[in-house]
Amino acid sequence: MIDTRAPIAAYWNAAADTFDDEPDHGLRNPATREAWAAHLHGWLPEAPSHVLDLGCGTGSLSLLLARQGHHVTGVDLAPAMIDRARAKLAAAGLEAAFHVGDAGDPPARPGGYDALLSRHLVWTLPDPPAALRHWVSLLRPGGTLLLVEGRWREAGDSTSPYAPGAHPLPWAGGVRAQDLADTLRPLVAELSVTPLSQEATLWGGPVSDERYALVARI
Repeated sequence: MIDTRAPIAAYWNAAADTFDDEPDHGLRNPATREAWAAHLHGWLPEAPSHVLDLGCGTGSLSLLLARQGHHVTGVDLAPAMIDRARAKLAAAGLEAAFHVGDAGDPPARPGGYDALLSRHLVWTLPDPPAALRHWVSLLRPGGTLLLVEGRWREAGDSTSPYAPGAHPLPWAGGVRAQDLADTLRPLVAELSVTPLSQEATLWGGPVSDERYALVARI
């Protein structure tokens, strides 16, 4: 199989300068930031826990987790995103470990984490079921898998890659909560889905597509 990670990394590197302009990426609005912080506190184990933030982007959620007292490891394929995440945590006087790597197959030790978080990531993966199986293996018994996902307006276009040179994606445009739950259910002890489409504060305004959080216990 052709390795398409280089063009994908280039795509996200190019997006890094403006990535935080999106309200739910940069979390610059205090109300949006506080809404995400409150949800993370409710979804994840009590601090201090070891949390793996996959597809961490510029580190906005990693920053919230570090502020709550967690030990955070962030992974992203784009070096420019990682640079911004490191700078963001340093500016806040907080620490986290950030690594450039493939979020679908992260440089992480099996059974090494109390929780694993990814937000709006699984649609970018060439083989989501394989990635989910691997992610579960990275958690300790009783660990928490938190997936914040959705199905966007452009969903269903599985023929065109989002980045030039990348493979077409099986979950292009996102995945329905029911489909993600069905994929995960054999791998976990329990799971629940929280709809998020009506929580406009999380997104910086109203949204009309499906958005949700899936929380699973291993």
